[in-house]
Amino acid sequence: MKNAHFCIGIVTAIFLAKLNPSIGNTGGILRPEITVKYLAVSIIFFNSGITLPTEDLTGALLQWDLHIFVQGFTFVIFPVIVYFMVFILQHTFLHPALLEGLTVLSTMPPPVSSAIILTKAVGGNEAAAVFNSAFGSILGIFVTPFLILLLLGSSEVEMPYNRIFQQLCLTVVFPLIAGQIIHNTWYKYYRRKNIPFKTIGQILILFIIYTTFCATFSRTDISVDTVSLVCTVLLIFLLQLSVMTFLLRASSSSMFNFTSADSIAISYCGTHKSLTLGIPMIDIIFAYNSNISLLSIPLLMYNPLQIVLGGMSIEPYQQWLLDQKRKRRKPAFEWSHV
Repeated sequence: MKNAHFCIGIVTAIFLAKLNPSIGNTGGILRPEITVKYLAVSIIFFNSGITLPTEDLTGALLQWDLHIFVQGFTFVIFPVIVYFMVFILQHTFLHPALLEGLTVLSTMPPPVSSAIILTKAVGGNEAAAVFNSAFGSILGIFVTPFLILLLLGSSEVEMPYNRIFQQLCLTVVFPLIAGQIIHNTWYKYYRRKNIPFKTIGQILILFIIYTTFCATFSRTDISVDTVSLVCTVLLIFLLQLSVMTFLLRASSSSMFNFTSADSIAISYCGTHKSLTLGIPMIDIIFAYNSNISLLSIPLLMYNPLQIVLGGMSIEPYQQWLLDQKRKRRKPAFEWSHV
């Protein structure tokens, strides 16, 4: 397999995280609250800024139909889908707090890392992924608390908007601009150096996977029966798989004027949810809720699974893109390549 080394890397990262999760947990030797939250994310956007042609990035900014599609699905369609799914599941044995956690999960903004790296790895519209990840994260600061209030009726709280906005500027906007400046001034120089930007991106995503699973395995305040836990994992996996397939089918249909590369970006950006923004929001909004640990479980499961599923999808997505070059009309995507 073309991307077997990356899949092996994912499995290895998860295994190492399980062996000693304290290393990559908050406060551990690797200090993910700094190395991931600031350094890794900054390097990812700097990497995108330095490799993306400016005309591609400015062109992506004008793709309003694509941005409306992604953000509309993220903050409207996805929450509605999960809301009705939870309405049906409330008659099952699953804990009500887990179901509320699924609703909270559905309102979360996209992350500012994984969707970009996966889109780039496949060969999709990286510029569109960069814009929607950054814009969606900023939008989520304001939209997510409102959606939680609307869907769950949680009491309104004061969010640290200024602090989160400053963090996004430091880790997203400034590195992206710096990368673009270098791209337009020393492009020929770093091209001659053959810097492995793609490999750097994959290493960063593996590091993020490792620290994410370290944080998950380190949680000792979560108490839920095994059956509910397994069912929740399976439910989230099927949800992600279904939504990814739906987005690729819908965006590549004749109803829209998106390119195949656009559809790849849409599939990743529309399904990925941010853990780094999500967990602090849950901690703030549900600070006095006795079930806060259970509310966090769906997001804690969803984030690692979205990266694992993303890694599994690289090769079939690449094959799908190749198929589109041979056909004028875009066929429905099949997961048979996985």
